[in-house]
Amino acid sequence: MTEIVLAEAADADELGKVIAAAFCDLPPSFWLISARTIRQEVFPGYFRIYVDLALAHGIVHTTADRTAVALWMPVGATADAPPDDYDERLTAATTPWTSRFVLFDAALDQHHPAGIPHHHLAILGVRPDMQGKGIGTEMLAHHHAALDQEVVPAYLEAADLRNRDLYLRHGYVDHGPPIQLPDGPRMYPMWRQPAAGGSPG
Repeated sequence: MTEIVLAEAADADELGKVIAAAFCDLPPSFWLISARTIRQEVFPGYFRIYVDLALAHGIVHTTADRTAVALWMPVGATADAPPDDYDERLTAATTPWTSRFVLFDAALDQHHPAGIPHHHLAILGVRPDMQGKGIGTEMLAHHHAALDQEVVPAYLEAADLRNRDLYLRHGYVDHGPPIQLPDGPRMYPMWRQPAAGGSPG
């Protein structure tokens, strides 16, 4: 059984690195920056932005050994605007590839469901050497149990068909057509209704 804890501000740098490693070879990552060595340089700072945002405004779960992380963002009836310094931080972290990251944000934002409060699983990442041990499943179940108790749905964007299949096994269904990145791969918007009676996910 994996010990799942709430992350703290002191964890942000390490968790950014965990996500960078976990996401490095996904199709959308290759679309953002084609050179793997450059992704490895850029991604820790890029994902650190999202860890900081979730620490300030959402829920960040990690494991006791900090080898996995889940960023959950509560979304109300209307979507929150990005923080005032988001554009500045994005530019600093991703130049000269910033335009690709802006297109990526726009594609995801265009498909994000509006009008229904939910929790957005913005990121779920497990360090590559720890993958395949069921840690991601345990982290999903941990938060799904809380969502079921509170009767709150969840939304995410699966990065590829393999991840889509994983989330299908955990109660998610397709939410509209795939997200087509410009001249790039597809991502898969997915939705999970809370389980009846507040049972664990």
